[in-house]
Amino acid sequence: MLNRFLASLCLLAALCLQPLSSSANTVPAFTFADVQARAQDLARSPYSATPAVPEFLTKLSHAEWHDIRFRPEKALWASEELPFNLQFFHPGLYYDRPVGINIFDSSTVTPVAFDASLFQYGSESLSRQTAETKGLGFAGFRIHYPLNRPDYKDEVAVFVGASYFRALAKGNYYGISSRGLALDTACAQGEEFPYFKEFWIERPAPSAKSITVYALMDSPSLAGAYRFVITPGSPTVMDVKCALFTRKNSRNFEKIGLAPLTSMFFYGEEKNGRPDDYRPEVHNSDGLLFESGKNWTWMPLDNPKRLSITTFPLNSPRGFGLMQRDGDFSRYQDLAARYEKRPALWVRPEGDWGNGTLNLVKIPTEDEMHDNIVAFWCPEKPRGEATEGQNAPELPYPSMMQYGWKLFWMLPEVAMHDLGSATSTRISRTDNTMTFHVDFEGGMLKTLAPDTGLASIVELPEHVTPEGKKLTYNPVTHGWRLEFTVRLPQKGGMLDSLTAARKGPLNLRFKAFLKQGENLPDAITETWIYDWQLLPM
Repeated sequence: MLNRFLASLCLLAALCLQPLSSSANTVPAFTFADVQARAQDLARSPYSATPAVPEFLTKLSHAEWHDIRFRPEKALWASEELPFNLQFFHPGLYYDRPVGINIFDSSTVTPVAFDASLFQYGSESLSRQTAETKGLGFAGFRIHYPLNRPDYKDEVAVFVGASYFRALAKGNYYGISSRGLALDTACAQGEEFPYFKEFWIERPAPSAKSITVYALMDSPSLAGAYRFVITPGSPTVMDVKCALFTRKNSRNFEKIGLAPLTSMFFYGEEKNGRPDDYRPEVHNSDGLLFESGKNWTWMPLDNPKRLSITTFPLNSPRGFGLMQRDGDFSRYQDLAARYEKRPALWVRPEGDWGNGTLNLVKIPTEDEMHDNIVAFWCPEKPRGEATEGQNAPELPYPSMMQYGWKLFWMLPEVAMHDLGSATSTRISRTDNTMTFHVDFEGGMLKTLAPDTGLASIVELPEHVTPEGKKLTYNPVTHGWRLEFTVRLPQKGGMLDSLTAARKGPLNLRFKAFLKQGENLPDAITETWIYDWQLLPM
């Protein structure tokens, strides 16, 4: 409990402090205005994709690509007394588009040229063929910093593949990722994947605690300029700023997703394990948490049988994230993957983002190798004038949009608020009934005596009949367990009519929270939400 408390204090301090640029007292040779001008120029021109790398690299197997190793002794700045250094990724396999990488300081901007001698190859023929190929570029880069101990520079952040990036806090293993932008995710017209085509990285000062990265993003529909100020620690904080420019004459894309998070959920405690697998749970994240005014909402993740898209109206969002709440090894029992050390990732918007929705996309998966969870915030499109008998038409997004946010990469179990948290969701079923067993603990709950008279508020969807509920003090967690049983609608009749009308799965939404008495207005826990997916016949 003491470690969790100290971690929470560190997080709160990070939430309040602004990371400083490593060149705070000088004017660098490259700024956000420069990359913004390049993005604006890109958007004025027809889209032209970066030429792909040669076929002999894209046809490498996963094992062959992983056999290409960067030589650590050749890391950029490795021989200098600087707090950060850079290593680079070799192109090939999925990474079929080279990216430009530049280093800048107060006076110069210097491109970093691809050099095959920076890598150790698993095959002599591949090494020779790569060295003889002209015009290759890197696939991406990783940033190293003495994160866990002062005498060794750990990997702290990675930028590779489309607009994906990920980072680690002290003590983390890699898990969840983020992206620069999500574009038409889970839309009928198909998702578009913008990509970072060029980077500019600031040479850090000897005393720097942060490193600054600029990125130029491109796609058929828009271009973008990004700035990342990365401050490693516990948590590791990324201060992100972007300017987006709609490409002239591009398609009218349906939605953009800001601060998109990408994770994996295979199975968890709600299914009580998985047949033929010794591990109780397998996931990088176990729930979506978001803040709206004084209210906090927690939605446990699941692996649905069909694609699931959930939207929450969330105007002027204050924060959201995909969290890894289970930080106990016994919940996973995986000595290799160490899921209990995967990061929780929290987004804190900067400024007023206006009206929009929080989107959660869950994709069915049969293994743990592929990410299947996406969360992002979608700004509301502007509308034209309404005519008689017609709603106001939806207009395209503005030609230029600017947003900022901070990303907090954290250890599991860090408390984000002082309310009680829903720490586990378990489900038991018979043919016609289903019982939810939801544990609330921490926050205000740990200060209450076991005989405190708490009230449980449970909201059920239509066509679901309550069968009973009880609230029990849990002396092990010093929290409370809410258990409620419902009778599900029967197949046929009303259920078939509902699923046929939707032309797909029907989500039954359950909500619950605790109060310190029926007549008191404020909840003392976050609101727990669970969607049960009923499939059409």
